[in-house]
Amino acid sequence: MPLLTLNNITMNYGQRRILDGVSFRVNKGDRIAFIGDNGAGKSTLFKIIKGVLTPDDGEVILHGNTIAGYLSQNMDEQDLSGASLKPSNLLDLELKIESVSGKISRASEEETDTTALVEELSKLQSQYEAAGGYDYEYRLKDALAGLGLSSIHDRDDFTDLSGGEKMRVCLARLIVDRPDILLLDEPTNHLDMEAVEWLEKFLSSYGGAVFVITHDRHFIDQVATKVIELDGGHITEYKGGYTDYKEQKEHFIKSQSLVTKALEEELAHQLDVKQTMLSHRNISGYHQREKMVAKLEDKLEEARSKLPSGYAKMSFNAQPLERTGRSDRIILQAKELAMKFEDSESNLFDALSFEVTADEKLFLAGPNGCGKTTLLKLLSGHAGEKLKGSSGTVLIGSAQSMGYMEQFVPFDDEDLSCFDELVSRSDIGTTEARSLLARFGFRGEDAFKKISMLSGGERSRLYLCCLLKENPDILFLDEPTNHLDINSREILEDAIKEYSGAVVCVSHDRFFIDKCADKILGFKDKKAELYDSYYFYRKAVLADSSAAVVVEEPKQENENTVRNANRAQGRKEAAKRRQRISDIEKETTKLEAEQKELEAKFGGSCSSEDLKRYEENANKLAALYDEYFELNED
Repeated sequence: MPLLTLNNITMNYGQRRILDGVSFRVNKGDRIAFIGDNGAGKSTLFKIIKGVLTPDDGEVILHGNTIAGYLSQNMDEQDLSGASLKPSNLLDLELKIESVSGKISRASEEETDTTALVEELSKLQSQYEAAGGYDYEYRLKDALAGLGLSSIHDRDDFTDLSGGEKMRVCLARLIVDRPDILLLDEPTNHLDMEAVEWLEKFLSSYGGAVFVITHDRHFIDQVATKVIELDGGHITEYKGGYTDYKEQKEHFIKSQSLVTKALEEELAHQLDVKQTMLSHRNISGYHQREKMVAKLEDKLEEARSKLPSGYAKMSFNAQPLERTGRSDRIILQAKELAMKFEDSESNLFDALSFEVTADEKLFLAGPNGCGKTTLLKLLSGHAGEKLKGSSGTVLIGSAQSMGYMEQFVPFDDEDLSCFDELVSRSDIGTTEARSLLARFGFRGEDAFKKISMLSGGERSRLYLCCLLKENPDILFLDEPTNHLDINSREILEDAIKEYSGAVVCVSHDRFFIDKCADKILGFKDKKAELYDSYYFYRKAVLADSSAAVVVEEPKQENENTVRNANRAQGRKEAAKRRQRISDIEKETTKLEAEQKELEAKFGGSCSSEDLKRYEENANKLAALYDEYFELNED
């Protein structure tokens, strides 16, 4: 059953066409993930559907009495000025029911006929029930609790809430209102993992349609039945979740690239033939080839237009310098580290101890407010005056260089251009600087854009560009994927995964965690423990919660999470193999040198002890060679 149809939606911003004849349909039961680069026009399309913006061309059709509920990224567009979270239609019905009930009471006292009033009351109560009025309070409490705001419900003033809290309140109110179509623009922003998991479960069973803009790939895999990608003003539809989308897109790009290549080769051939016809003065044949060339050029342009546009893609392979020393040496150590704020009666988190080795990737995970960012600041030395209540010890090697990136990226001089900022922070020439900025998505004139004019995602990309160029031994990152689109996140992941230094990172991005983490420091009830993967951390949390009060089956993890559950252990084993190979090379070099010395004695001064030593070395070398070749095959 169709709820929404878009026909040929076209929208221009200045000289740039961001929506170019977009057409598709949303049916009841659809759960659509809407993806694309930042600035591609996704939020613009939502505002067109909701009627906030008018397209330059095309039409939006809401079939029948379809109601679309819209959650904006921008909290300034949300109204929380009222004293109640109930929608106005329910409040109006409550007032009418109360008024008619009062009239019936007075009429009964005066022994007046109340038949008409009773019928009116029955009609109003039916409308109230149909609108979900009788269980609205219960459903709202459940939604607020699921989103981590159980204490918000009884408030009558919501204006002083933080941006994240306002977003969650608006989301709770919207989903409880049960519109036919939920238009959600980045709903997982400001949600911790528990809240995201609750939302995934809710949306997966939602009776209407769900149309959601998101960069959360795990969320897409859990919720979506269809992915729509907006690229270069055009859309492409894919069945299934994010993993399905990736496979389908890669297959399409391969096949379309082959088509494009074949057309390019045929066009080149026909151009040669056309030129030959002209040189032989075969005018008739020349004009025929001209027509053929024109058709091929049109086909080639059409084939190229179907490939991803590829503009402003973040692409980098900046790696730290080769490290010296063993990869398993300890470079950071926390001993009995705890935190208690001055105005609090209890610890933010209790004493914890752990170590980080030279190339280890440690991720901090847990609900909002558990102390992840605070711990990161304590470890990196960025605690400042506000975090005086810490106890315990943090030890970092004196020779280790550090890099730190917080959620809201600061720059000393906002009037500098991206190019000037990079050059001022590194010993780098103009050509290399322009090339590096281009790999981070700052191409052409964007390299000279002022920092004050950058979006949140652009600021993050520029800061990462400068930070990785500095090649620190240990990186401290607080939500580095915030504000990054999917393409930028995936390339960042590849860079962090291959990074030769250590990383301590706070993140809610489960794809990022699964791909890069060697260990998880997971928070539970003011305590933190080490886990081999996020999958095992969540299993532990769910096991604790089900054993306590809530009897609930553990959430079924998606295939990607299960597939990655033991990836950290695999990376550890690979690191051990590399270290063992290095040790064997050193040991065999030493033994081979000793054998040469012993062989030199064979002519005269060789003792029985030397012969015994030579035989022992030979046996050791044979065993080492076998182990060496076996490890290299692995």
